[in-house]
Amino acid sequence: MPTTVVHRRPVPVTTGSPELLRWTGFGGAVLLTGGAWATRAVPVALALAIAGAGLVVLTWALLGRATPDAGWLRRTLAWWCAPLLVAPPLFSADVFSYLAQGEVAANGLDPNVVSPAAGASAEAVDRVGVYWRDTPSPYGPLFSTVERTITQVTGGDPVTGILLHRLVAVLGLLLIVWAVPRLAGSSRRTALWLGVLNPLVLWHLVGGMHNDALMLGLMLSGTVIALHALPELRWWQFTAGVVLIGLGAQVKLPALVALAVVGTACARRLGGGWVRFVLAGLGMVAAAVVVSVATSLASGSGFGWLQALGTPSKVNSWMAPTNWPGYLVGAVFGPESGQAMISSARIAGFVLILCGVAVVLSRQLRGGVSEVMALGMMMSLIVVLGPVIQPWYLLWAVLPLAACLPAGRWRTGVAALVGVFALLVPPLAGNFAGRVPELITAYALGIALVGGAYLVLRRVPVAQS
Repeated sequence: MPTTVVHRRPVPVTTGSPELLRWTGFGGAVLLTGGAWATRAVPVALALAIAGAGLVVLTWALLGRATPDAGWLRRTLAWWCAPLLVAPPLFSADVFSYLAQGEVAANGLDPNVVSPAAGASAEAVDRVGVYWRDTPSPYGPLFSTVERTITQVTGGDPVTGILLHRLVAVLGLLLIVWAVPRLAGSSRRTALWLGVLNPLVLWHLVGGMHNDALMLGLMLSGTVIALHALPELRWWQFTAGVVLIGLGAQVKLPALVALAVVGTACARRLGGGWVRFVLAGLGMVAAAVVVSVATSLASGSGFGWLQALGTPSKVNSWMAPTNWPGYLVGAVFGPESGQAMISSARIAGFVLILCGVAVVLSRQLRGGVSEVMALGMMMSLIVVLGPVIQPWYLLWAVLPLAACLPAGRWRTGVAALVGVFALLVPPLAGNFAGRVPELITAYALGIALVGGAYLVLRRVPVAQS
């Protein structure tokens, strides 16, 4: 009898080959790190770095439809982080600002009042981005203490300083890895994939060493501890969680939003109603003040950080929607009119944030939204309507949302947003002004390499699970 040949279409690598995806992502992280070190071969180095970043984003997206368990995802996170631990600063040069601010503090000056240009060595200042050389630190006293300690331990050596700042970021990431699945309850796999394994975490918390890692780690772990203490009213455990959140706010102030969530949850546990809500709110304010005073006094730099809270907004962020009307007006009527519109729009954004927070807390108090969803919603308001947006700011909202969003278009939308912002900024930290042809060439080569990898992945025969 004639032999019947059945032709099967290639099965997309999305469900049955997580191991292949793991090692492809690891290869992307290695490629990104190698491109970051091979800076003399620009634009080839930049193209390699872009291709590596693209491979990680691609494999991460495909893993969203695979079925590995939470332990497998944690191990994959470790593998993908490993090459980045030895990479130079990626996507941002903010770590050099941290080093310069630490030198200012080590010299006995207040980094929230004295800028790097006025209080650090010429070598340290030269490494800082031009926008921040004359700008005091906007960070809280806890992080100023970290900066000063690192400078004192390393004697100002930049290489060792970068390694120690990366260690601090990794410690923050470990807290995040511990906290996010516990906030998610039964959806731990999705929370780890969308919240912890996502490229923004790899790029900006590990590669870029942003202090958001420490802020988010303290905030989320404190939230877990406080919320888990409420059912049985374990007050010492609840207080410990509140203190951790307060410490997170002493790195960057947005962590205070978690105190509003925890306070509202406490009021609801005690019976609800506006009286208990107000009393719990006053308790959270008192706790934040106590932690702030204790941290400020222990740091030795006092309360200068309070007057530096608006420092980041001195630079007009093109990603912030509240600045877009100002750019439009400035293009038509001139820069002065544009800046006036930006200032007005920022005030409007602040008012909308306050109104949105009030609505979310009201719904949480009545049981309309969960505590984790309330945290994600309020952080989303702060990110979208705030005066400044950086790609890593999305993590403020993405991490809690990853722990609570059900399957559907909202979760898909958050994942798509993460993928876009993961590729929005060139991987190599530095100023690319006037280097547009170089960027275009590098991105074209990188996209071609990632596209070829995707075609290969699609044609690999896999066993369906």
